[in-house]
Amino acid sequence: MARTFYVPRFRLVLFCIGTAGCLTAFNPDKLSLQKAFFRINKEVSEHSRAYETLADASERVGHRLTGSPNGSRAEAYAFDLLSSYGYKDVRFAPFEVEAWARDTVTLSVVPYRSDNFRDVPVVSLAHSPIEAHIQGEIVDVGNGLEGDFAAVKDKLKGKVALVNIGLAAPTKGARNLHRSEKTALAIQYGATGVIMVNLVPGNVLLTGTASVTGKLIPIPSVCISLESGQALRSWIQEEHSPLHAVIDMTNTSRKIRARNVVVTLNGSQYPDEKIIVGGHLDSWDLATGAIDNGIGSFAIMDIARTFKALKLKPKRTIEFVLFMGEEQGLLGSKAMVEELKQTGQLDKVRYMMNLDMTNDPTGLNAFGRSDIVPFLNTVGETMKEVEPTFANQMQNQAGLHSDHQPFMLEGVPVVGMNGHLTKDVLDCYHANCDRINLVNADQLKNTVRYSTMLLYALADADDIPTRRQTDTQTRDYLVTQGLRTSLQIANEWRWKE
Repeated sequence: MARTFYVPRFRLVLFCIGTAGCLTAFNPDKLSLQKAFFRINKEVSEHSRAYETLADASERVGHRLTGSPNGSRAEAYAFDLLSSYGYKDVRFAPFEVEAWARDTVTLSVVPYRSDNFRDVPVVSLAHSPIEAHIQGEIVDVGNGLEGDFAAVKDKLKGKVALVNIGLAAPTKGARNLHRSEKTALAIQYGATGVIMVNLVPGNVLLTGTASVTGKLIPIPSVCISLESGQALRSWIQEEHSPLHAVIDMTNTSRKIRARNVVVTLNGSQYPDEKIIVGGHLDSWDLATGAIDNGIGSFAIMDIARTFKALKLKPKRTIEFVLFMGEEQGLLGSKAMVEELKQTGQLDKVRYMMNLDMTNDPTGLNAFGRSDIVPFLNTVGETMKEVEPTFANQMQNQAGLHSDHQPFMLEGVPVVGMNGHLTKDVLDCYHANCDRINLVNADQLKNTVRYSTMLLYALADADDIPTRRQTDTQTRDYLVTQGLRTSLQIANEWRWKE
């Protein structure tokens, strides 16, 4: 257990006057942390089960789509695995979710007033309508940023938007939008359908949600491959008349109950203060989701195993959470935050740590909260002393579109790990190639050991300088982090200008 360096009150005042600031007084005791980190490093290096359990689940469960039988099997798998590590307080946290599933979809392209139809391989994006049969002229909106849509605003109403999922030849400083935000803009400008072009070579079809709310959208949104997109754009250039898209699709959507899986490790001194560490267990259904987010969720379960194996009893309570419904609109994490608000427990959450596709961390991310940076600097330096291969590259930038977001929007401090994945792995994001062969066992082990160290440091600190923000502070923070526009597009900006 870590020991904090105590300074008598009168010495603390003198220390603060004689230094650049008082924040360093919150720094943890490096020697105490080092001792704990050595134990964690040895345990994970020698006994980690993250890769083995992920490989087993990939084979026995398969994909982990929320609302499907596989999704329920994944929830039970996580519950049983955590119980097998000796935890008695493992529970399901059920929530109601609109479970969307794809059925059939076709995309045909034809010149105006022609019967020269060309069928294009396509996959539906969630949460497209239950049934859609539309035909309309294709309007190329390029990268689908706000300026791209504004440039064709007089041409798009009643037509089909052709949009890149990523940024092709991006403008310097341009920040990409999520596919759901691009679909929201298309709806705003009156499009009747959206064709998303994946930018990964190899005829890779990508899935994912096109809904910013996790609810059904009013127009069909589909994905085609890079090669199909290139052919389509070439055809547009060759034709003297507009090309039309014909989209026919059916899907299913029904109310079901999904379950977050939660295990609690009670704090020894501050049991009412919580550190939540979470990651989404669910995946899309084109593959097994080994990377997104098998490496994050199974790392969390192995972090829980490590705490139990070492009999670590930090001062604060830790809740390990496997969220469901992330892919369909952060549904599990939103449900947890809403429950915490209703029960008056949200102020007790001192930090939220999220692992989503986090792999082989190279440093820590303060998520735009400068008051925690001195603390994290000490933690990172100690990690590097214990394991010199740890790069300790500090970042301080917040982002969206994962399970930390509902917590962050309520002012809860968020911390993260800076990981990295190779391009060939990232090319399989949400695609039918996201399987266990992409997972690097040693890098997954690194995720577990470094994340365990950070989690222990937060949970066992005598004090954490960062506090939950007020509503006004949260608004200003999100503006400073450059997130207002994305949240406005997603209809999640609750503040009036």
